[in-house]
Amino acid sequence: MNFNHVKVPELKLEKVTLEDGKRYYLTPEGKKYPSVTTMLSYFSKDTILEWRKRVGAEEANRISRQASTRGTKLHTIVEKYLNNEDMAIDNPLQLELFKSIMPYLNNIDNIHLQEKYLYSNHLRLAGTVDCIAEYNGKLNVIDFKTSSKPKREDWIESYFVQAAAYAIMYEERYKIPVPRIAIIIAVENDYPQVFQKKRDEFVPRLLQMRDEYERSTKD
Repeated sequence: MNFNHVKVPELKLEKVTLEDGKRYYLTPEGKKYPSVTTMLSYFSKDTILEWRKRVGAEEANRISRQASTRGTKLHTIVEKYLNNEDMAIDNPLQLELFKSIMPYLNNIDNIHLQEKYLYSNHLRLAGTVDCIAEYNGKLNVIDFKTSSKPKREDWIESYFVQAAAYAIMYEERYKIPVPRIAIIIAVENDYPQVFQKKRDEFVPRLLQMRDEYERSTKD
């Protein structure tokens, strides 16, 4: 498989991570915007705290580290694959996860961005998008996830909201509409999942969350 890449100019942003883990981006115009992930984490903090209390700090840290490592490694493999680079996968789990989603990766072509910074003055948000490319012939924001078990759609609203934000950022910066979202999830010891949505389904929720987050930071 040989993937075509569309040349688009790279945006010059500076990423800043604070001690509490919050990420901000400094735009070329001198604006300071929170990352979409930082904004979304505000809405999940109570759920995460309850989960940490339930399983205990040590187990929670172990699971979080494992999930982070699994996701980072698969992202690296996927990026190399879509960049038409040679890969050597020596970890059995990573090989299994990659092979499970490879048929879906082969639906991707005409790649505009991979792991690149984006921002929106309209949204007052920024972030690093996994991939913007054609998926089955239509331009999508494509996000790659890993999971230890299959996800229910109502569990992953934040995935769709995040992707909708990146779609708006891309259209604002490059004047190219991205009407669709594809979330590809590699699941340990199970079948992969692919969720395809229209961006505009999640714009109202995105704006609602953005406004609530901004109010919280002003208190």
